[in-house]
Amino acid sequence: MDLRQLNYFLEVAKQKSFTKASQTLHISQPTLSKMVKNLEEELEVELIDRSSRQIDLTDAGEVVYMQGEKIVESIDELSSFLYDIMHLKKGKMKIGIPPLIGMLFFPKIIKEFRKLYPSITIRLIEYGANRVQKEVEKGNLDLGVVVMPVDEEKFDVIPFVSEHMMLYVHYSHPLANRQSISLHELQHETFILFNEDFTLHDRLIAECEKTGFEPNVAYESSQWDFISEMIAENLGVSIFPQSIANKVDPTTIRAIPIVDPSISWDLGVILKKDKYVSYASKQMIKYISSTR
Repeated sequence: MDLRQLNYFLEVAKQKSFTKASQTLHISQPTLSKMVKNLEEELEVELIDRSSRQIDLTDAGEVVYMQGEKIVESIDELSSFLYDIMHLKKGKMKIGIPPLIGMLFFPKIIKEFRKLYPSITIRLIEYGANRVQKEVEKGNLDLGVVVMPVDEEKFDVIPFVSEHMMLYVHYSHPLANRQSISLHELQHETFILFNEDFTLHDRLIAECEKTGFEPNVAYESSQWDFISEMIAENLGVSIFPQSIANKVDPTTIRAIPIVDPSISWDLGVILKKDKYVSYASKQMIKYISSTR
């Protein structure tokens, strides 16, 4: 079996589209279709049901997809083993980071880490924390930084940061001069939250519901700076970690501690359980642990 053919088929299955897969793989659609067809001929089965407009896998296609991902992951691990052996103190890694966490902590971490390990190549990939977990579990990321808690049967976890959440409001808001706030006092506010790709979305809604109300979410975004600009235009309030207070203009946006209940923001570095941990990943974990 040609590994390239298998990778092409896996991408088509993930994207559920030859067009999108060809764009991701940077090859022409006819070439991609031919490669997948060659794989089907070699295996003597149909992998894709071509009778409908959308891409659907046949039963055989589902099996090849599931086993193919395992094969590709095993080959990636083999490459990592060999790379570590042949290039001592060199390596590469892919880290998944939600934009907010990346912005707050990782510019400094990456800068200092590169001074210590200049031969290690780091690829940072921005996803919401929910997707980071999925990609680490699939083996597509070496490390992920997420909001806790996570399923510790699936992941090894290294605690990273612990903070409290704060309410962020426009300076003219009636609550702007408060020294602290109770969550139940926000039941009539208009909220601006991260979208559903982010753990904070579900977490904040759940915290409000525990307090006895369903928040009025008027806007959602994947960008913290866009949300802060919406607050600066007095279009709503939001809840962010306390570190954000150092990033916003205090003359426009006020940060108020939430004390009843206090909402923690605990971050951790996650690895897929039983997956080979490369030299590069080990050093990053060691460095992050030393900065706590």
